Amino acid sequence: MAQNGTAENGVAEEIPALPFPQPVKVQDIRHTKIFIDNEWHTSSRGRTFPTFNPATGVRICDVEEADKEDVDKAVEAAKAAGQRGSPWRRVDASSRGRLLHKLADLMERDRLLLATLETLDTGKPFLQSFFIDLDGSIKTLRYYAGWTDKIHGKSLPIDGSFMCLTKHEPVGVCGAIIPWNFPLLMFMWKIAPALSCGNTVVIKPAEQTPLTALHVGSLIKEAGFPPGVVNIVPGFGPTAGAAIACHMNIDKVAFTGSTEVGQLIKEAAAKSNLKRVTLELGGKNPCIVFADCDLQLAVEETQKGAFYNQGQCCTAASRVFVEESIHEEFVRRSIENAKKIVIGDPLDPRTSHGPQIDRQQFDKIMDLIESGKKEGAKLEYGGAAVEEKSLFIQPTIFSGVKDHMRIAKEEIFGPVQCIFSFKSQQKAIERANSSQYGLVSAVFTTNMDRALSVSAALETGTVWINCYNALHAQTPFGGYKMSGNGRELGEYALAEYSEVKAVTIKLSETL
Repeated sequence: MAQNGTAENGVAEEIPALPFPQPVKVQDIRHTKIFIDNEWHTSSRGRTFPTFNPATGVRICDVEEADKEDVDKAVEAAKAAGQRGSPWRRVDASSRGRLLHKLADLMERDRLLLATLETLDTGKPFLQSFFIDLDGSIKTLRYYAGWTDKIHGKSLPIDGSFMCLTKHEPVGVCGAIIPWNFPLLMFMWKIAPALSCGNTVVIKPAEQTPLTALHVGSLIKEAGFPPGVVNIVPGFGPTAGAAIACHMNIDKVAFTGSTEVGQLIKEAAAKSNLKRVTLELGGKNPCIVFADCDLQLAVEETQKGAFYNQGQCCTAASRVFVEESIHEEFVRRSIENAKKIVIGDPLDPRTSHGPQIDRQQFDKIMDLIESGKKEGAKLEYGGAAVEEKSLFIQPTIFSGVKDHMRIAKEEIFGPVQCIFSFKSQQKAIERANSSQYGLVSAVFTTNMDRALSVSAALETGTVWINCYNALHAQTPFGGYKMSGNGRELGEYALAEYSEVKAVTIKLSETL
């Protein structure tokens, strides 16, 4: 495949080198084993699994496969590390913050290596890994490092001769199961608030993308975290993931992934020890574009939302409702904008669009694209594989999409933008809310009264106004309806990782 620059078909062409950071050469990936108690272990059953580069189909390396026995060992280590009197429990709050800052420093130091590993494993463009994913990961660590000595209770005025104090204590052992689309970022979204509150963690990276998580394991040890505080068990959902969900000594589980798997995890948690569960699940996210908007901004932001990370985002802007009077112009500009996308080798810093993660995901997306054609949507752009046998799919735009179509209802998780038209504001809101999902939404208008009233009516955990994918460590993230339970990021996430204890003291009657 050609590189560098943009051809009419979106495939990169040769242009002079640009002064971007360059990927490092990864000749020998050092960390492929299970990380428990600050040591590297082979699988209890002697199994390994391969991880592949989705851009080339070439096997990168083999990774030790954790099974139930390995999860048991990891949980045992995490439980011991969290017991009263252990080195971790003796670490004071400000020192926990310093450890998180040290981990962030080490990630800054290894930024090129981590970005290269992330791109090799996921197929996402290198500059996205280097700037966006690494920035987000490091900022999340530093944000929660600042919270460690600010997590505190209250004194409560209660009736009678009593005083009541509340204390915030760690939940205990926290299990985390993270997805393949943002492996490093989701790793930090899970461990940063958990460690800030003083918990210990057993985390399972996705089997497709374990490499950055394992490298971070080495940095956790180097930073000086005591043994057992963070344990990493690479493996498969039905084995290692299921063992976490139903483990009797795990006190809380956090999962990011599909709604279907989220339901299984919640069921397993209920049937085991009623452990806490936070779920960040699927989305079928609506954007409402009004005629009075900045049209070019709306085109660029909604398309960024649809095609970012090859559309493999729970936040993907997959339903774009455009007011009828500007619909035709919006579609025309969207096509022109899509032609600027550069498809190529993800390790080339000039590439902006990489492959899908694997053949299963590729086939699912192509099936949904074919369903859109058959059900009567108009294919305006793309809709095909870039090369035979590759996992690259052209950015795809449909117009004339109707609410009953599969592409309007199912989460595609691929680079497909569905454009609808609407006449009335109320009808647009009703259609936007008709989905079983409620993760994010967006409103594009220059009328702030309208923006605020529409945002109040939308049934989603996040509403963006005149922007898209504006995620920050300070801002809570999570969904309504079948998009999940609980919140990640911001101060709100701390409540998910803390137990509140009320201490009531009987006072002398003479006071």
